[in-house]
Amino acid sequence: MNCPCTSGQQFAECCEPIIKQEQVSTTAEQLMRSRYSAYALGHVDWIIDSQSPDGRAHVDRKATAEWSKRAEWHRMEVLEVQQGGEGDTEGFVDFKAYYTIGGEDIAHHEVASFRKEDGVWFFVDGVEVKPRPFRNLDKKIGLNEKCPCGSDKKYKKCCGKPGATV
Repeated sequence: MNCPCTSGQQFAECCEPIIKQEQVSTTAEQLMRSRYSAYALGHVDWIIDSQSPDGRAHVDRKATAEWSKRAEWHRMEVLEVQQGGEGDTEGFVDFKAYYTIGGEDIAHHEVASFRKEDGVWFFVDGVEVKPRPFRNLDKKIGLNEKCPCGSDKKYKKCCGKPGATV
C-alpha cells in the first residue's frame, strides 16, 4: 500500500515503522508525515505519543479519534520546511492536509512546530493559516467613462445602466 503521506513510498517503508515506534523520526518533516498517516489510518495512539510530553494533557483523545475516523483523507502536501533536520532541535513544517468530512472538502493549511528532546522529535503546536481575503484588482469603470464593450457610449448609458448585462 502507498503511504498516505503521499511521499511516493510504500507505507511499510515510510510511516508505518515510525507509527509502530519501531523507528524514530530523524526529521520534523518525517514526524509530520507520520502524524498525517496516523490520522488517515486511525492510529490515535501515535497521534498522542508524538505530541510533546507537556502538550499531551491537552489532547482530546475521543475527539481526535472521531475526527480521524469520520474524515476521508485524500493527501498531504508539504509546502516548506524550516530547520527540523537531523542536527536541529526545533523545526517548522508548512503543510496542507486535504480531506472530506460531512460532505465538505477541506484543505487544512497549517504551520506545525516541532521540538527534539533527547534525540526524539515531538509535535509541539500548529497554527492554522487562513486564506487571504479576495481583492478585486480590476480597475473600476467610472459612470462617465467610455463603456469597455466598445459601443463608444458612456458606461452609464450602456452596460452600466440598471438591468444591463455585460
